[in-house]
Amino acid sequence: MWPKISINYSPNFNVIKRPKKNIKFIIIHYTGMRNELSALNRLCDKEAKVSAHYFIKKNGSVFNLVPPLYEAWHAGESCWKNLKFLNRNSVGIEIQNSGHDNKYENFSQKQIASTKKLLKYLMNKYKINSKNVLGHSDIAPDRKKDPGEKFPWKELAKSKLAQWHNLDEKKLKRKRLMPLNLVEETDFIKNLNKIGYLKISKKNYNLKKKIITKAFQRHFRQKIINGIPDQECLIISNNLLKS
Repeated sequence: MWPKISINYSPNFNVIKRPKKNIKFIIIHYTGMRNELSALNRLCDKEAKVSAHYFIKKNGSVFNLVPPLYEAWHAGESCWKNLKFLNRNSVGIEIQNSGHDNKYENFSQKQIASTKKLLKYLMNKYKINSKNVLGHSDIAPDRKKDPGEKFPWKELAKSKLAQWHNLDEKKLKRKRLMPLNLVEETDFIKNLNKIGYLKISKKNYNLKKKIITKAFQRHFRQKIINGIPDQECLIISNNLLKS
């Protein structure tokens, strides 16, 4: 069953229609605002110059703000698999959540149910691979944390709506916080780039390594977000590349 969608159009989008084949990604965001009415108003405020294609309230209501064949302004400066500025190639979904700066809360079950229905609809219509359903922090790790470690990527993956590893969680936990040697850490950093994360340059290497490792952890290793690569992270990254 496809989700019931209400219309609340935003003026913030590029007026030139894009080809359907250009839509290759779905980017999940949280609003980062305490009040969902304020969030919706901001996404529709011409002066704010931000938007998304869809907005999901706490009660699961779904609003279409920008038609998917038009480019909304949600991803900003971003990169995935060397493809930059993903507004051009993505559909953006904003989910109401106060975010890390405002007592970050769990997403409601109604929100997740609506997110699943919307993802099924969009992935079917635009032939989007589950590996291309990403968080804002995946594509802009130096700027964003959303949708964060409380977003249920694993639950979505069970319905083939996102990517997750297929490892035994109990066995995997034993490797948590076990340090990597230099060769293993190098392999992990290479894996991040192969998965799609921004390549880490030599300038400010340690800082960027920590930032991008945190983004990986928020998506694929959600129990501890410390920015430190460990055996658990390496094993997960190896598994993701095999799937």
